[in-house]
Amino acid sequence: MKPTLLLVAAVTALLCTAGAGASEKLGYPARELLAASTDVLGQPIVYPAGTPRITSAIITIQPGAEGQLHRHQVPMYAYVLQGTVTVDYGTHGTKVFRQGEAVMEAQHVPHKGMNKGTEPVALLVVYMGADGTPNVIPVK
Repeated sequence: MKPTLLLVAAVTALLCTAGAGASEKLGYPARELLAASTDVLGQPIVYPAGTPRITSAIITIQPGAEGQLHRHQVPMYAYVLQGTVTVDYGTHGTKVFRQGEAVMEAQHVPHKGMNKGTEPVALLVVYMGADGTPNVIPVK
């Protein structure tokens, strides 16, 4: 493992282990949103091999809309900024996430998000991927 990547992994592990308290000790008030080693379906989080590539985006789902069935082969963290999103995981069931909730999304399990509400849904998503590895794979 490259020294820089090893340092990032060590600092991340330290902060995740220590939780919000570590930030407080450094003078940065914090409210921990999520600390997880498994995804929303209880499966272990698995990082892809290769050069790390972290990508973030804000996804918006309009009222009555739904996304395409897809899966992730990289870990994806999501935080609901606005609204309520319903995610259908097929045989694994359906889960509802509301404004202010954080989730480690399912890896390798086809799913789709839907907005059954009357206001837009806004999600902050962070993909913890690698160069050459797609963050989202459509499922037909």
